[in-house]
Amino acid sequence: MTEYGRGQGSEPWHPDDPLYGDGGWRGQQAQQSPYDGHQQQPHDQQQYADWGTGEQSGYDGQQYPQQYDQQYAPQQQHQPQYDQNGYPVGAHPQDPYAGAPADPYGQQTGTYGGEQADYYGTPEAYPPPEPPSRRRAEPEPEPDWDPGPDQGEHAFFAGGGDDDDGDDEPGDRRGRGERRGRGGKDKKRRSGCACLVVVLVFGGGLAGISYFGYQFYQDRFGSAPDFAGSGNGEQVTVTIPKGSGGYAIGQELKKMGVVKSVDAFVAAQSANPQGKSIQDGVYTLQKEMSAASAVELMLSPKSRNNLIIAEGWRNVRVYELIDKRLELEKGATAKVAETEWKNLGLPDWAVNHADVKDPLEGFLYPSSYAIAKGQKPEAVLKQMVARATEKYEELGFEEKAESLGLEGPWELVTVASLVQAEGKTHDDFRKMSEVIYNRLKTTNTETNQELQFDSTFNYLLGQSKIDISESEINSNPDPYNTYTNKGLPPGPIGNPGEEALRAALDPTSDGWMYFVATDGMNKTEFARNIEEHQKLVDKFNASRGN
Repeated sequence: MTEYGRGQGSEPWHPDDPLYGDGGWRGQQAQQSPYDGHQQQPHDQQQYADWGTGEQSGYDGQQYPQQYDQQYAPQQQHQPQYDQNGYPVGAHPQDPYAGAPADPYGQQTGTYGGEQADYYGTPEAYPPPEPPSRRRAEPEPEPDWDPGPDQGEHAFFAGGGDDDDGDDEPGDRRGRGERRGRGGKDKKRRSGCACLVVVLVFGGGLAGISYFGYQFYQDRFGSAPDFAGSGNGEQVTVTIPKGSGGYAIGQELKKMGVVKSVDAFVAAQSANPQGKSIQDGVYTLQKEMSAASAVELMLSPKSRNNLIIAEGWRNVRVYELIDKRLELEKGATAKVAETEWKNLGLPDWAVNHADVKDPLEGFLYPSSYAIAKGQKPEAVLKQMVARATEKYEELGFEEKAESLGLEGPWELVTVASLVQAEGKTHDDFRKMSEVIYNRLKTTNTETNQELQFDSTFNYLLGQSKIDISESEINSNPDPYNTYTNKGLPPGPIGNPGEEALRAALDPTSDGWMYFVATDGMNKTEFARNIEEHQKLVDKFNASRGN
């Protein structure tokens, strides 16, 4: 160990101090020191400042000479010469081992005139040095991991544990080497097992990542799973709810086993130019169809299994059709309508009107409905009423009725039903609407506010006749007889479609007051006064050979 300057602390360095070393140098220096407890401390601060102040080098993080790193071998220093009074003679270099000014031992009081014992001059402070054979360098600390034959094998892979360093003395290299020699094969076995476990874990993880990566790729970039062909021959009925888009339709088809995946159907629908026109309803399809085949069949009328309500149909006919579709007894749906009409969703303005034969008339909206066996008639009727109410709200019937000279939306629906019943073609609807409004006017001197429509009389009797005698008409005072009663009938006489509804809101303004189906069936012609009307009647009679 390298030399240290001695400070005059309260007690000597302890032999077990890690910076003390083997004590060889200190023992020798104690015998060679020219100072004892009866001599004064020299005052030459340049040369021996460390002896008087206790300053020293090599402690508390200060610099040490290189001799300390060379196996702690003591180095003999040149001994200064002293005169008879104990003072040094000649110029000497500054002590290289002078202590740092911050050294705590430098603040201790020095020994002068025997006022305090000099412990550094006693045998206790400087024990005799070890024999040269015992002085050897401290062994370098063993590493915490065994590099192994390839200089890179960690203890985890070598199977090493804390017990490897357990009972060996720190300086006993032989015992440690023998222990390593005995445990070599066992470590290699444990190393192999550990590597096998790691490989299995990593291998399983890589396999899992590969699988999910493949699934992710297929979901994002691969072709969607799909069946091949036009089905396996097993028919299935699929109900598509109203307002369903491509994804919702695909979900229903997949649930019923028609297509293999929703994505396949959506892709096929997008690829078909008419794919977006698939509507709600009931479809008869097959299981295990390719998505393209399912789209093509759903676009064909052959697959449609919906209940179709045509424009202008009266409720009586709708009830019969519902009974047939639901396989109910004849009259079952009509009975439900008669007894439950208040609970089927009619708007407030559509109830409590006098002399109405069927409160649901005009509210079974013409459309296509997904109806299948097993449903209740109440549910079907609610669906139709809801569709009609939605359409009337969409067109603003409540807001626009008064501006047309009507008392409310109920009368507007009634006008629309008359337009639908009397008009033969859609081109007739707006003209027919003007005829109705002109005849309802109080200024009407042509018919005196009487509509005089055969359609209302036929509704009264539940028939559809063209030829009705005057005596038959004039003898029936029923409120629906518009030949004998002024104004509109008590309520709608059928279920108008959208074009009739819009015509009721937007009549022409050409002064039309009369109309005649001159061919008796499909062609309707209009007149503004009674003279023009008579000409049309003659034309009609001529077409029938009268």
